Amino acid sequence: MSVSALGTILGIWAHPDDEVYLSAGLMATARDAGQRVVCVTATLGEHGTGDPVRWPPARLAAVRAHELRASLAVLGVTEHHVLGLPDGGCAEQGEAVVDRLAAIVDQVRPDTIVTFGPDGFTGHADHQAVSRWATAARKRAAPNARLLHPVLTYEFLARWQDVYDRIDVFLADGLPHAVPAAALSLTVPFGDALADRKLVALRAQATQTSGLVTLLGEQTMRDWCATEGFVDAGPVSDRVWASWRPAAGRLPGYAAWDHQC
Repeated sequence: MSVSALGTILGIWAHPDDEVYLSAGLMATARDAGQRVVCVTATLGEHGTGDPVRWPPARLAAVRAHELRASLAVLGVTEHHVLGLPDGGCAEQGEAVVDRLAAIVDQVRPDTIVTFGPDGFTGHADHQAVSRWATAARKRAAPNARLLHPVLTYEFLARWQDVYDRIDVFLADGLPHAVPAAALSLTVPFGDALADRKLVALRAQATQTSGLVTLLGEQTMRDWCATEGFVDAGPVSDRVWASWRPAAGRLPGYAAWDHQC
């Protein structure tokens, strides 16, 4: 399957930078082909810092909103919705959020919805809540839309184990979930130009990424992020997350890149 087969794409994410880490290449490739891409962000990540004195919530939220617009502009994405929900508090939100998302889905009429799998990819409780909401909104407003979840492969994890040894990314026991490369529904083809573009989009969200770029080095950061793979919700996805249960890890919380301000 190619990106061009996805038609109009709606990405539904929890915090600024989720969309760029997990789907920047997908979005840029689709936009370059003339496809419509719409992004929804649940929160502005106002608590995404290890230094709340320097970055009080209101200030960080405002800065991250600017960063996100700049990052999406690099990818050619101009349609964006912010739900304005409390960072770290998505799991406590009620059915009204699904109503709001369903209204957006009905307005956009996507052919494809992209969001976290049930584990939230990193295990973040906000990510898991967004996955549930997006699944429910799709069922209500666009049941025929394709639903894609980003996922890692065993091959990717083996190649980048040294990076994962250096950073604290996954927030619950048993993560990450992974599949063989052959099980992916979609792999985004990355050349040098797309890898560079994704790095620029990542660097635009500097409050979250500058420390990680410094830690890993720009070339390693670029190459590590130049892979995106997705599985369809359905039989393969169900097998990936069949044993998933919210673990007694550090939920809710932030991955290492959220503390690199």
